[in-house]
Amino acid sequence: MQKFNYHSHTYRCGHADQDYKDEDYIRDYIKMKFEKITFTDHCPEKEKIDKRENIRMDFEQKDEYLESIKQLKKKYSGIIEIESGYEVEFLPGEEKNLIELKKDVDKIILGQHFIYDKEKKLKVFGKKEFLDDEIIMYGKYIEKAIELGIPNIIAHPDIYMLNREHFGEVESKVANLICKNAQRKNIPLEINLNNVFINTYYKNKKLNYDSKKIQRERMKQVFYPCKDFWNIVSKYNIKVLYGIDAHHRGQIQLFNKLVELANEKIGLEIIRKLNFLEK
Repeated sequence: MQKFNYHSHTYRCGHADQDYKDEDYIRDYIKMKFEKITFTDHCPEKEKIDKRENIRMDFEQKDEYLESIKQLKKKYSGIIEIESGYEVEFLPGEEKNLIELKKDVDKIILGQHFIYDKEKKLKVFGKKEFLDDEIIMYGKYIEKAIELGIPNIIAHPDIYMLNREHFGEVESKVANLICKNAQRKNIPLEINLNNVFINTYYKNKKLNYDSKKIQRERMKQVFYPCKDFWNIVSKYNIKVLYGIDAHHRGQIQLFNKLVELANEKIGLEIIRKLNFLEK
């Protein structure tokens, strides 16, 4: 089983558990025998573009965030390897800011939660229905970010399937666009476990340990990971990894169960064809 996780948030983003401190995450990872982790909290913005409340750290928190990781890295040296990072979104015009952020940290993961609409307003996945040309734009944003050398990992690349029940020609086109560029630049793709967690063991925003039968029934509400997307990935030479996308107490400890549910959704015949990252 994977002994690293490169997708982990902190209380600073505003939508993670506020009493779950940086060192608490580390202690939980150690209990689960993880060997390496990266904090990748939602990146700060010099000028506010994403004006939603409780979504990302303030720019003034950046230095304290990086210093906290630095101190934990020293304290737990020889026990667990700790890296710094950000989860970012690409937007046209923000290239310079994203490249500056990358200079400060060990890893950047691209979690493209939104695009600009035709009026240059943010359109967020899960909030409104996305049109076909808008999910194609999502794929092109990822293509541009890869071309600029911004991400080390693409987080939840199949998030565009949120609230889309049909996987057809357009959805396939987006998947192939992402895969083609990830393969060309050797960028791993993440099987994200947070949508699984939120809809199963964290149903109604409360941790539960209901039976596997109940959790499997709840998986019908999970739109990503998407089986058809990962079937396309399996036809490319691309590295793949799981991402806990940790925000809440108890989430890290459920890693193995979340992987099992994700694998069942994708299909073991596809999972066996994927090229998993070893470290």
